[in-house]
Amino acid sequence: MKYVNAKSIFPVELLKEIQKYVNGEMVYIPISKESRKKWGESSGSKNYLNNRNREIRQQFSDGITIDQLSDQFYLSRDSIKKIVYSK
Repeated sequence: MKYVNAKSIFPVELLKEIQKYVNGEMVYIPISKESRKKWGESSGSKNYLNNRNREIRQQFSDGITIDQLSDQFYLSRDSIKKIVYSK
């Protein structure tokens, strides 16, 4: 996290208002809910897992067994079952 001097970003009136509550202290301003990304969107993990699960479902529908998928994707049988039997 990078610190920024409030003088360089806030208008004078707003800075004076903030100083009524906090003066000379560090304040953390969280990201807004609208700007927040969901899990895996930044790293690409979400897309990777969606593609992997799609491939597992496709292979299962082509006749590959749960045991074979478990070995191929290094997942437990229960994990494979959750993937292939979910929507």
